[in-house]
Amino acid sequence: MATSAGRTLEAPPRDDASRVRATARIEARPDGRGGTALPLLAGSGPLAPRRTRSRQPGEAHVTLVGAMSAPLGGDRLAIDVTVTPGADLRVTASGATLALPGTHPAPAHYDTRLTVGDGATLRWLPEPVVSVQGSELRQTTVAELASASRLLLREEQVLGRHGELSGRLTSRLTVRRAGRPLLDQELDCGTGAAAGWDGPAVLAGRRAVGQLLLVQPEFERSPVRQQTLGEYAALTPLAGPAALVTAVAPDALTLRTILETAALDLLDVR
Repeated sequence: MATSAGRTLEAPPRDDASRVRATARIEARPDGRGGTALPLLAGSGPLAPRRTRSRQPGEAHVTLVGAMSAPLGGDRLAIDVTVTPGADLRVTASGATLALPGTHPAPAHYDTRLTVGDGATLRWLPEPVVSVQGSELRQTTVAELASASRLLLREEQVLGRHGELSGRLTSRLTVRRAGRPLLDQELDCGTGAAAGWDGPAVLAGRRAVGQLLLVQPEFERSPVRQQTLGEYAALTPLAGPAALVTAVAPDALTLRTILETAALDLLDVR
């Protein structure tokens, strides 16, 4: 269960087809004293957002805690995050998200919507999604940014636990800035995906894939330069004030190291 403005939200039971419908909602607003308030922090089922200690002055920090095993086949999970103008929010997670097989034959869905207002900052830094053998997950992330928004977004996918094959994982990221497209890309990989997903043009046999997106107005004056970051990562400027790091790696730890190095050293993000 989770709480919102003093109310307790009960975890919804699985229905007769063993499916869960659950949504978490987070809203961040300036508190008028130089900080960020969380007037809405609500969750249900496996999605339990908790306010935790902030790392920077003026920032609110929310940690997503997994309250039950999910997503399983047929589950539909959603997260809706709104950061109003002038607010500063960091969202992390307490652990990886495991996409698991279930008794229902339909794929699981995990949809995230991020809305960031003018002069607001969102650092969206969840833990990896692990595609467990026999599972099928369709993951979407849609970010709507104002013209002066700041966004740091990290996504990581791991294909299978140690010593096992991957399930099917389809992940799409769509970012719009001031109503105009900034980034729209999709990755479909794992058992059942079209041939070639693990070939040299895509994952090259690696089991972990991820990306780091940074959107900030300063890039309009000083855009980053395209460059390779080792053997299996690249930094690419986008057609807007944004930079994208994409990487593949043999495991989740190596992938995280690549993305964190890019954030800290190349993009000077703290």
